[in-house]
Amino acid sequence: MTRRPSRRATAGQWLLLLAVVAVVWALLRSAGHNLAQRNMSLGFGFLGDQAGFDIPFHLVSWTTFDTYGRALLVCSLNALLVSVMGVVASTALGLLIGVMRLSANWLVRNTAVAFIELIRNTPQLVQIVFWYAAVLQALPSARQSLAVPGGILLNIRGLYLPRMITGPDGSFLPWLAMLVLAGTPFAWRLRIRDARIGVKALLLPLLAAALFLADVDRIEWPALKGFNVAGGIGLPPELVALWAGLSIYSAAFIAEIVRSSIQAVPRGQQEAALSLGLKPRQRLLLIVLPQALRLMVPPLTSQYLNLIKNSSLGAAIAYPEIFEIFAGTVLNQSGREIETIIIVMAIFLVINLLTSALMNWYNRRVALVGR
Repeated sequence: MTRRPSRRATAGQWLLLLAVVAVVWALLRSAGHNLAQRNMSLGFGFLGDQAGFDIPFHLVSWTTFDTYGRALLVCSLNALLVSVMGVVASTALGLLIGVMRLSANWLVRNTAVAFIELIRNTPQLVQIVFWYAAVLQALPSARQSLAVPGGILLNIRGLYLPRMITGPDGSFLPWLAMLVLAGTPFAWRLRIRDARIGVKALLLPLLAAALFLADVDRIEWPALKGFNVAGGIGLPPELVALWAGLSIYSAAFIAEIVRSSIQAVPRGQQEAALSLGLKPRQRLLLIVLPQALRLMVPPLTSQYLNLIKNSSLGAAIAYPEIFEIFAGTVLNQSGREIETIIIVMAIFLVINLLTSALMNWYNRRVALVGR
């Protein structure tokens, strides 16, 4: 039975809300008064002004004749790109390190412990700068590019990946692949004829990859031409360094979440699996991990939100994300300090609220409900 709050508690909440509104109103009034004294006004019309500067890395078209509003879109997409890449990489690496942390092998277990302790106890900004200045900037020039298995080239100018050229426009296979991939988390508890899919849902990403590859017409491999690399997809060193720094740092914390979640699974579950004659790998994949994943979702949400917010650290290595471009170049050119900071805060707020809402919804779907 849900207990309703008392009248005193309700009145206290309303008083607190009125106090917050009063403080916000006083701050806005003070800001308006100070701006009026300087013959300035609060407005967002500057978003239509011409930017006049270049953004070296962009996912959509960009020219120096575009507006500040277009610059906001470009840098927001850059921030979303590194955030999504970081979430995927940190989850995979954190899961691997977390399982290694519980290994019976002394070398494997202590390697995971050393990784976690080293990464968690050094500042994230230092790690990002380390990857950019000490690792990527020490790579050879384009003519001496390092060949990584899979047709990947790595040099001081960035990371070059093979590019898949799809068939003619209008094919539904890539969209179907994205739909299958997006539905993978929701298929975990799906039942078909009273049979739960469970771990079989992990095969859906393979199906999505097969659907996407079926639409690929040819593969464009990066190759050295002249003094530069041509073909493929080029990732600038700023993106690679930020991606590595965010992913590795978050993976150390996710590894501890994985370890604690696995240890939280009742011992009797593993003993029951052992009595059935299951091998250690089968016990982990079929019995332990499916139950531990339910416990990981709430703490994983916090790590994902931290990773998204920490993407603003890319400004330290000149990666063109929101803080670097909009709260930096645009703010300096337009002189709209209050408006630009409000926009930057609003964008991060919206992204994190949407991420939190999605993770909370998924947590309600997979959480164990007590009787």
